[in-house]
Amino acid sequence: MSRVGEKIKNARESSGLTQKALAKKLGLAEKYINEVELGRKVLSENLIDRIGKVLNTDLNDISMVVTDEELMKEVKKEPARKVAPSIATPKMDLREVNEDWSNAFSSVFRKVPIYDYSFTKEFGAVELPVHSNKINGYTIDKVFYIVIEEDDMLGFRISKGDKALVHSVKEIENNSIMLLEHQGKRIVRQVKKIDNTKILLVSNKGNLVTDTVSIKDIKPLAKLDKIEIEL
Repeated sequence: MSRVGEKIKNARESSGLTQKALAKKLGLAEKYINEVELGRKVLSENLIDRIGKVLNTDLNDISMVVTDEELMKEVKKEPARKVAPSIATPKMDLREVNEDWSNAFSSVFRKVPIYDYSFTKEFGAVELPVHSNKINGYTIDKVFYIVIEEDDMLGFRISKGDKALVHSVKEIENNSIMLLEHQGKRIVRQVKKIDNTKILLVSNKGNLVTDTVSIKDIKPLAKLDKIEIEL
């Protein structure tokens, strides 16, 4: 067992967590945690920090992170193994290596889907970094992209074909730009509250247009956070 693996195991047991429970909190496989504790995995500093936060302990010891130079020194120290003439040297299973790296990086990056306004058509996905199980400050399951379908918001520099990073909402957020459902149609508008019963929907396709509507007639779907412009 390696020093880092032993320290993680002790911290996990002190926290009363099973390997399966820790793996679930980190978004990893239980097998991966087991091999970490057995010293069979080399961890990135990012993953060590995440494990330390979950276990509420300081694992950020630089001596626990293996560098390529240190790894080569350890390899040189190992005596050459004798191989029987009739037995071929085993080859590394690249599929297993790729699976290990995929498990490690799945906790750092996540594919965020791209939808149309109806959320029924998907246009692929974009990989975004995950911090504390959140993307752009929001929980992973609430974040996605939409493709802008109209030029109604040109005055806000939002054009048809642009991709907007959004997060799902259930309430109106004042002075924000949102994807809404109104009279059976989904639209992107700036929202301004007039009072507790009415809001102003603002669009700008070269000319500013406002529409006063009842809050009860509006269904908020998502708030736009960032725009990626297509050149």
